[in-house]
Amino acid sequence: MMNTAGKMFFIAGMAASAAACSPSGNGSADGEFKYLIDEFADLKIMRYQVPGWDSLSLRQKEYVYHLSEAAKYGRDIIWMQNCRYNLPVRKVLENILENYGGDRDCKDFQDFTVYAKRVFFSNGIHHHYAEDKFFPECSEEYFRSLMEAVGDGEKCAELLPVIYDPEVFPQRKSNDPTKDIVQASAVNFYENVTRDEVDAFYKAMLDPSDDTPVSYGLNSKVVKGEDGVIREEVYKVGGLYGAAIEKIVAELEKAAEFAENDAQKQYIATLVEYYRTGDLNLWDKYNIEWVQDTLGTVDFVNGFVEDYNDPLGRKATWEGLVNIKDHEASQRTEILSAEAQWFEDHSPVDPRFRKPHVKGVSAKVIDAVALAGDCYPSTPIGINLPNADWIRRDYGSKSVTIANITHAYDLAAQESPKNTLSEFAWSEEEIAREKKYSAITDEIHTDLHECLGHGSGQLLPGTSPNALGEYSSTLEETRADLFGLYYIADPKLVELGILPDKEAYKAQYANYIRNGIMVQFTRVDLGKKNTEAHMQNRKLIAEWCYEKGLKDNVIEKKVRDGKTYFVVNDFEVLRGLFAELLAEVQRIKSEGDYAAGKALVEKYAVNIDPALHKEVKERYAALGLKPYGGFVNPEIVPVRRGGKVVDYKILYTDDYLGQMLEYGRKYATL
Repeated sequence: MMNTAGKMFFIAGMAASAAACSPSGNGSADGEFKYLIDEFADLKIMRYQVPGWDSLSLRQKEYVYHLSEAAKYGRDIIWMQNCRYNLPVRKVLENILENYGGDRDCKDFQDFTVYAKRVFFSNGIHHHYAEDKFFPECSEEYFRSLMEAVGDGEKCAELLPVIYDPEVFPQRKSNDPTKDIVQASAVNFYENVTRDEVDAFYKAMLDPSDDTPVSYGLNSKVVKGEDGVIREEVYKVGGLYGAAIEKIVAELEKAAEFAENDAQKQYIATLVEYYRTGDLNLWDKYNIEWVQDTLGTVDFVNGFVEDYNDPLGRKATWEGLVNIKDHEASQRTEILSAEAQWFEDHSPVDPRFRKPHVKGVSAKVIDAVALAGDCYPSTPIGINLPNADWIRRDYGSKSVTIANITHAYDLAAQESPKNTLSEFAWSEEEIAREKKYSAITDEIHTDLHECLGHGSGQLLPGTSPNALGEYSSTLEETRADLFGLYYIADPKLVELGILPDKEAYKAQYANYIRNGIMVQFTRVDLGKKNTEAHMQNRKLIAEWCYEKGLKDNVIEKKVRDGKTYFVVNDFEVLRGLFAELLAEVQRIKSEGDYAAGKALVEKYAVNIDPALHKEVKERYAALGLKPYGGFVNPEIVPVRRGGKVVDYKILYTDDYLGQMLEYGRKYATL
């Protein structure tokens, strides 16, 4: 079973850097590229550029185009997976936005529009990060009048409770230990079954002696029928979500005609066969073939990959990402890849849990060309795949840092006159260090997290990859972050020329603690728990280190003018704490110690101090910033002459709602 090793997301509070991204047309009237194009609720919408597009050959552009179309055709799947009512709600929203003929300037309609934008952003009615259902600001009566005005009145009885009733599907994914988390979650992975029934269903499939286990349940929904029999409905051509998968397959087959090499053609063929059959052995075969292709400039992710949204950490949501390699920037990640065995051998974990022979680790810096499914509009800044431990053990992994997404975040932040650094950093010295080093240390920490962290370590023989259950995602992200934090302070990085000097890491340490223990909770509503895996991971690390370092004042809580700050006093000792926690989290994973993993997460990662939470929310609100960001895709447009495609050009839209409606028309399949 997979370990959700795949993604690293942009951190709230990350300081803006001066990194630049080469323009390639912008769609702006004044010729200046604007990254930030829309803001509403707690969200900001940006656009990213694709440097290097013009250096691609026509064949490569054709390859990218069809891979991008394949990615976009999976959009409806993620909507259905997040909640079975998401697509019906979306279609009503689209109908109103396209066809309502009444007053669109009144406050009620503006409030409706903000709700629609939020639903589009989250691929459903639940917050994309916090997982709670959100609600329209306009009244239910007004919403009903809109539905009736566009001919959807007969749907009101079914859909309005889904939209407005706080007791109906309150959370996309529940991790409430007092409830059956399968039945309490709105995700559409299970039907008429309990957690115990699901666990028993998959336990019966496991062979404890198999050290190359299939990722059972990755691409299916578990349903108990009227006959009382529990069965899987598999995602495949002719099966569940078959209409969307047929479109994906058709575009993948077109893409294969323009592949850069035979290896790409081979693994696309395997992926297509997997989509046709739903056979997870073919998914493993595809991943093995894919991870060994390191020569191409164009690459992609397409499939049911990550299990963050499943309360049991087993079912994968659909996602797509098409990208091109930044060959120059990839030099640093290639250095790290080449040194993977050194990092593994010197890891501060029990030698029993280290890989004796690190295989096939590759890493590169990429620029995204198309985001889709669970990567759209909110996308990671780094990815490590495949997720199967045994494939990483025997064949290696691919890691990427998505440079143009990180740069877009940074440059969009520069378009705002305020930032979190000046508000939450304790001193001018701290601020100056962040400004000097944060851009490079953020990227290096992502590289270490994805390239080496997720690929490090090994399970002991007989340990189930799914032993940590609902805590696996948080603990895996904790493990990878700790690996990166420990090694970013190692003199080896200066020796390799990756970091400029031995002081640079301090910017990352200070920012990580400040964010993990305080700033990131701008993203959580007052009174709510911390539920998202990446936020839990950062809180776990920061809170654990704060507690363990109290005696020596390693991290000091300071108050000035009624405002709270957390200041790192001893960076060297903090590194030792990171090492100690990394050793324990690796032990938990390697041994499958569910009880210890649960204890760590429940104690350090979930509950937020209410007074500090209120303070952080108020201070952040005064800045007028949005804590979450996402992107519109550039449009890849064929250029035709004489009925023949002679080129593909990139157009950068600045219309978020327009793109959402266009995708609803063009890529609707279910």
